[in-house]
Order: sequence, then structure tokens, then C-alpha cells
Amino acid sequence: MNRRTLVGLVALALALALGPAPALAQQKTVIKLGWITSDGPQDPYAIGARAFKQALEKTAGGQIEVQLYPNRQLGDEKALVEGMRFGTLDAGIITNALVAPVEQAYQLNDLPFLFASEQQAQKVLDGPVGQKLARKLEAKGIVSLACMEGGFRHMINNVRPVTRPEDIKGVKYRVMQNPVYIDMFTALGGSAIPMAWGETFTAVQQGTIDGLEIPVAVIDANKYFEVTKYLSITNHTYSVIHLLMSKRTFDKLSPDLQKAVREAAATATAEQRKASGTNARELLANLQAKGMKVNPIADPAAFRATVKGIYEKYRATIGPELMDEALAAVK
Repeated sequence: MNRRTLVGLVALALALALGPAPALAQQKTVIKLGWITSDGPQDPYAIGARAFKQALEKTAGGQIEVQLYPNRQLGDEKALVEGMRFGTLDAGIITNALVAPVEQAYQLNDLPFLFASEQQAQKVLDGPVGQKLARKLEAKGIVSLACMEGGFRHMINNVRPVTRPEDIKGVKYRVMQNPVYIDMFTALGGSAIPMAWGETFTAVQQGTIDGLEIPVAVIDANKYFEVTKYLSITNHTYSVIHLLMSKRTFDKLSPDLQKAVREAAATATAEQRKASGTNARELLANLQAKGMKVNPIADPAAFRATVKGIYEKYRATIGPELMDEALAAVK
């Protein structure tokens, strides 16, 4: 045996002995998770994202790394949703109103005054109605992992406090680029201005719009108390924020890692909902201390009566059976 052959055999033996370690190191999967709001400690999106990262990296045994991208670093919600559909983005936490254009049945969650409480909304979204919605969305290329909580949405503006439907008339409200929200404010007599989230703060600050509708936690985290006077506790829509993953990304994972993703999503959602509920109560008092004038609405039934036509308008696109099932669940 010559020297060259001997050296080759020794190298081969070392490679066989040490080979598996580098291979395992290369198997770690990176999942990029984006959302549009801040990374603040009390922001509901950020709470959910951090909880999911912590839970998944632990559940997956180090085989997955979740990288977090707040503040529209990966784009506005429309771009995030499109990226997940086409497989160019791994995951996102997305407001329901921007999921509905992909699967119209999700308009159900945006119907005004549908849910009476957070607990009622969670029960419906975690039950058969939510499961049917998830199956419809998966057929469009996006896997629904969980329904996290943004909290109820309220109206803030610089014109007047809202106590009756008449108080909304003539006020320019930014709404999400979603027909249910546009129709809701139109029915209430307001001027609905569809606008991307990234443009909204400046628009309020400059007076291009008078206000918007938004959960308490997002008001605080994004400093809307600096540019708006009145916060009216309208509870008009329960804000579902969906933890979503591209089906292409999900399908590339092994069955064990897919199970880890779903388990981590459930763990993170329970933690996120609990934290969001506690924070919302604390933040309301903080917003008052920061100068916002907070008021309840006088007669919720009057608001419901004003928007009742919206339910029939969207019955066909949501699906009559699904709508009836949801309405029966909230009685």
C-alpha cells in the first residue's frame, strides 16, 4: 500500500466517523415571521410572535429557528398574505380583514357586533366554525395555525366622542381595505377611507383623516394617543389576528415538525390571549392618563340595528350554512 492510498483511507475513516454532525447542523429550518405593528412588550401581535418563537424552538428541539420581523419589515399585510400564498414568505400574524380577500368566508369574523365577549369569540373560532374556515384557507395556500386575540376594536377620532350612531356621521375614518369595514362605516353615516396601515399615523397627524377604529393595545403600542383625542368603547368588531404559515413552507416540514408547529401555535395562543386580556384593561387606564378622553356608547342595540343589513349582504359570500352556524353559536 503506497502513502497516497494510506492517507486516503485515513481521511475516509475520519469522514465516516465525523460526517453525521455537519449534516445535522445543516438541517435547522429557518422560519421568517412578519407582522405590521410594533415589537412593543404589550403589542398583541408581538406578544404572539415571541410566544410562538419560544414555544416552537423548544418543541422542535432546536431543529427550527424562528426569526421575527415586526414593523412592516417584510411588507404590509397584503404583501405578507400574498407572500405566504406563493411561498416567498414563511409565516405571518395577520388581521382578519386582510385574510378575507383571499377566502371570503373569513368576512364572517368582521361582521359588526357579532361577538358579545372575548370568551364567546374564542369558543366559536376554536370550534367547528373556525375549523371550517381553516380548511377553506388551506385550499388557497395558507395554513391557519391559530386565532390569536387583538381585542375588540374601538373608534378613535379628533372630531367628537361617539355615544350614538349619529355621532359617526360625516367623520372621516380610516378603515382597512376590506368591504365589510367600508360598508359598516357607510351604514353608520361615516366617511370610510380605505388606507394601508403604514400611511395611517401620518394621515391622522396631518388631518387627512379624522380617526380610525383599532384595539386598545394597538393604540398604545403605536402611540395613537399622541395624535387623537377621543376613544369611544364601541366594541364593534372582535379583532382576530391569525397566526398563519405558507402551505409550501408547512408541507416541506417533516410530520414531526408539523406536529411541533401546531403544538407551539396552541401554546403560544393560550399565552397570547391571556396576556392581551390583562394588558387591555391596564392600557385603557394608561390611555386616559395620557390624555385620551374615554367614553362608553349609550345604546349598543341602536348600533346593531343600524348595521343589520350588512349581515344579509354578505350572507352569500360567507356561506349561508356557515353564517347560520356562527349565529346559532353566539345566541
